[in-house]
Amino acid sequence: MKQHRLITFWRIIHTGIVNFIRSITLAVAAMAVMVVTLTIVLFSVITNASFNNTIAQITDKIDVSVFMKDDATPEQTRELIAALKKQPNVKSVEYLDKQQALEEYQKQNAGNEELLLAINQTSNPIPPTIHVKPANLNNIEGIKTFLVQPKYLKLQTDGSPSYSGDRKEAIDKITHATNVLRQIGVIMVVVFTIVCALIIFNTIQMAIFNRRDEIQIMRLLGASTSYIRGPFVVESVIYGILSGVISVLIVNAAFLASSNTLQASSLGLLDINYASTYFGEHFLQLLAMQLMLGIVIGAVSSTIATRRYLKFKTK
Repeated sequence: MKQHRLITFWRIIHTGIVNFIRSITLAVAAMAVMVVTLTIVLFSVITNASFNNTIAQITDKIDVSVFMKDDATPEQTRELIAALKKQPNVKSVEYLDKQQALEEYQKQNAGNEELLLAINQTSNPIPPTIHVKPANLNNIEGIKTFLVQPKYLKLQTDGSPSYSGDRKEAIDKITHATNVLRQIGVIMVVVFTIVCALIIFNTIQMAIFNRRDEIQIMRLLGASTSYIRGPFVVESVIYGILSGVISVLIVNAAFLASSNTLQASSLGLLDINYASTYFGEHFLQLLAMQLMLGIVIGAVSSTIATRRYLKFKTK
């Protein structure tokens, strides 16, 4: 019994491969759309990883500066710092006393001799400063909302916290752009997946129509529905496997072209160097993901298509 099942399984695989070769023209059309779909999926994954890396780097360089009044007591300062550390969007908190804040200010303005000279000729005008690093730029406004509470705002100098004006606008533009690009990627993946499934439906329908005489003979000989349907599923799985491999090769070629021919390191927010490195380090995982997606799309689409069309076309 077990040997009979293995023989049947092998025959289904063999028939599916033969049918794929026989209907290569139909296969090319289905694979072309599947390749585009899987390439978009792969590029979206790599782009998302690159965006996350870019945002992490930006986030690491951006903080909310809180300028404390000179008369704020150490107890009040410690209380504010402890409260900030408990906020869900706060990654880290750094406190600088007046001398440390002055030294930081001098480093930041090392090229402005006139400003440094003016600072050195007066008593230290730089207030104690608390630097708050956000964990997520999308929620950075929540830190400001927390800091402007009356009991904490009274400890700060006028204009504190510093997250405002042009700086806020620049950060918001970056986060908005990355979110929009992610949404566009998701929409494109969904649209092309639907188109891919529809094309596979039509491909299987045409294949069933072209082989209607063969299928009718198999019916008369007592072949089961699963035996008749199996080769069509195998055929679609082959579409998925080949499309997955081709999509990986296309993305690999794109990275090689960008680094060698175009000698580009970035494209807007997309860090090509990081994306290429990420692709190389996760090559096997990404290849496995593409193969799995291709097989799933092909198998599911063909299974649904055969259930819908096979029983009608064999009558």
